[in-house]
Amino acid sequence: MSEPSDVIDAAPPPPAPETPPPAGRSVTARATLAGTVVSLLLIVAIVLGSRLLRDFDSALLPYAVATVFLAFGVAYRYTVWVSAPGARRLFKKGFGSFFSADNFRKAPTAVPKMIATYLGFQKFLGARSRPRWIAHQLMFWGCLLAAAITFPLTWGWFTFTGDSATGPGYEMRIWGIKVLGFNSLNILGWLMFHGLDIAAVLVIPGASYFLYRRMRDRGAMTGQRFAYDLLPLICLIVISVTGLLLTFSSIFLHGGGYEFLAILHMVSVVFTLIYIPFGKFFHIVQRPAAVGMQLFKYTARQDEQVFLCKRCEEPIDTTPYVENLRGTMQDLNLDFNAFVEYCPRCKRVLRGNAYLSHVKKGFK
Repeated sequence: MSEPSDVIDAAPPPPAPETPPPAGRSVTARATLAGTVVSLLLIVAIVLGSRLLRDFDSALLPYAVATVFLAFGVAYRYTVWVSAPGARRLFKKGFGSFFSADNFRKAPTAVPKMIATYLGFQKFLGARSRPRWIAHQLMFWGCLLAAAITFPLTWGWFTFTGDSATGPGYEMRIWGIKVLGFNSLNILGWLMFHGLDIAAVLVIPGASYFLYRRMRDRGAMTGQRFAYDLLPLICLIVISVTGLLLTFSSIFLHGGGYEFLAILHMVSVVFTLIYIPFGKFFHIVQRPAAVGMQLFKYTARQDEQVFLCKRCEEPIDTTPYVENLRGTMQDLNLDFNAFVEYCPRCKRVLRGNAYLSHVKKGFK
């Protein structure tokens, strides 16, 4: 018969407590799940919106597949973005203010006004430079027009069908329902069939301006990266130029070189759509949260919740905004969050005094 000590020694060790998965792994899992769900929802929307693929154009399949990858990338990157402490606070405060019934009662016109000025016309860019604002507007409205035409056509959500084999009458149908009839030979018909050409004409000068500026401006050249800053602009120009060349080929060259141009255009569009979530253009998806933060600050100003500098007593910003910034710095374990209580000028004075007191006094 074995001794009790022998039994204890022979017993297997107790199982180690389960350790939680690393934060990075959990964020990746959530982001992957979000991207998968959004992609599947888009596929279902394509199938249903095209009336079980009856209105789906198989020639546009590469574009449709690229939009599914785009949906996955946007959802994945957005989930990763909002997982960071600062972005999470921006997301909660921004969208909380955006959908707040109390804010709507206080300022019913603030939301549409901010959407128009901050998202649509981007007036904040005009304060930096009027040429930059004009170029940005050309790019923004050109890309918006192209997306509004391309995506529904790619998904089979709306179609153009002719009254006869030779035209010129056409019908535009959305989800199989006729919404508009037009003559392809009048101005409306020309605009309907050349909407993408108009978008290209808007995008080319806007993207070219920024590309020229990044190639010549020393301030822009200092921190720019080719894949992040230059490649998106080049892609937009290539898409626009090849799209215009397709129209030129069909009208003036009787289709000469059309197949090569079509493949080149398709490759450039597919690459850009897949690249968008992981490049500079991801800020298009982030911008609405910033609109909510602007509303958050605006409603606080309406309530006269203004935070004054502790040193000079000049207004810094709204009190809720300063407290939100302090909370973000605490989340990031930054030990100088008390500096949010001072205006930029007083921060420089305090840093200078600290340098004179603790650094320069050591010099003999």
